[in-house]
Parts: sequence; structure tokens; C-alpha cells
Amino acid sequence: MSREKRFSPFRNINFTMGLWITLAILLIALLSLGYTPFDPNRMNLSMRFQAPNSNHWLGTDQYGRDILSRVMKGAVNSMIVGVVAVSIGMGFGIFLGSLAAFYKKWVDETIMRISDVLYGFPAVLSAILITSILGPGVVNSMMAIGIFNIPIFARLTRATSLSVWERDFVASAKAIGRSDAEIVWKHILPNILSPLIVQGTVQFAIAILAEAGLSYLGLGTQPPHASWGRMLQEAQTFMGTSPWLAIFPGCAIALAVLGFNLLGDGLRDMLDPKLARIQQRI
Repeated sequence: MSREKRFSPFRNINFTMGLWITLAILLIALLSLGYTPFDPNRMNLSMRFQAPNSNHWLGTDQYGRDILSRVMKGAVNSMIVGVVAVSIGMGFGIFLGSLAAFYKKWVDETIMRISDVLYGFPAVLSAILITSILGPGVVNSMMAIGIFNIPIFARLTRATSLSVWERDFVASAKAIGRSDAEIVWKHILPNILSPLIVQGTVQFAIAILAEAGLSYLGLGTQPPHASWGRMLQEAQTFMGTSPWLAIFPGCAIALAVLGFNLLGDGLRDMLDPKLARIQQRI
């Protein structure tokens, strides 16, 4: 008899690559909280526009600031925005989606129609609208991106909850006198957690990209604080003479988005029972 192969998550290429990229960015962000090669906001006009060298590994910008230090600090900003924005969207979205699935009828219709209206606007466009009203800044950026995430998680929670409500174990919980809140907390949410986690990683990547876009437009993180999008905006004037000013923050954005997207794809493959069985046989 052939022995069944033990399933390992690291056999999934997307998950493995996404995990390592994500962990590397998180470690850089954590490291920058206590250490950067130079003060990321310190200007030194005598050192401006230096190409990458042994002292400044990624070069310096138009104010003589060390780009490596600013890229490291920009990672902190992107991670914080991603965590807060996804938490806002997931928290309110799960609550509203659960209400829609439980009460149905006019409650479901009201919540879903509002979600459709919010979902009709792209993430960056919605964030631009909200930050234009509330004013530029990283806090308003997080709120704007988080509000965009709410209908995404609400629709997903509703769709997955409706299928779980029809299962036998929910009927059994009702029969033995479990309260509605207890059924939602102990039976519904644990069974819909997998798709929510996968969606959370995808929205994290979108949040990083949206924050970079807002900072590029001057509506996100304000100077002198480091932001990958702001660094790109400042570098566009010097692309012809000092391309490294844009290359390194641009690569940081691309790697962060790629890492979280690959991580989301890998989690989806592993948490989907059909795909997991296929991978186990490979």
C-alpha cells in the first residue's frame, strides 16, 4: 500500500513566496522602529543626489536624505495603513454582513443596496473623495480605505453566512435552545473565517497600493514623514538624472503588493477543500 503524502503548506509555491516576501517587509518595518542607517528626515544638501554607494546603499535624494532609511520607514507607514484599513473594513463588514444574512428581508436589502453604491467606486477614487472632504493625512487615508473595504467584507460575509445558516448543525443548535448571538459567534463565524482571511490578505495589498496612490497625489502621508508614494511623487522631476529615487520605492510597492497577493492566492488554494485535496495528491 502506498503511504499517503503528508500535506505541507510550503509545497504551495504561491503561499511560500508570498509568506517570505511578506515576512521580509514586516521584519524591515519592525527593524526601522528602532534602527535605520541614517535619520530618514535629516537633510544634508552636501550629500544630495548621490548614487548608491558603500555609505548610502540606495543613494540619497534631492535633500541629501538616505533613501534606504526612508524606504524602511515607508514600510512602517504602509503596514500600519494596511492593518488599520483592513481592520475597519473587516470589523464593520462582518457585522453588517451577519445582520443581512440573519434578518434578511428589508434589513438585507438596505445593507446590500448601500454596499452596492459604495462598491461601485474604485478604492483610490473613493479614498480621494473622502480625503478631499476630510483633508489630507495618513489618518484620513486609513479611514477612507477602510470605508471602501466595508462593502467587500459585508457582501462576502452575507454570501458565506447564508449557506452556513442552512446546515444541519445550525438547526441542531437552534433545537437545543442556543441564542441567535451564540449561534453566530460559535457556529457561523468559525465556518466563514477562511474566505474572510483570504480576502483580508488581498485587501491588504490593495490598501498599500491605495495609500501609495493617495500619498503620490498629496492626500496621504504628509512630509517630512516617509511614504513610498510620496517618494515617487518627489522623484518624478529627477527621473532622467537620478532614476534610483523612483526605482527603489517603486520596487518596494511592487514587492509588497506581490507578496500579499501571492499569500492570498496560496491561502485560498490551501483553505479550499477541493484544491487542498488536489495539492495533497501531487
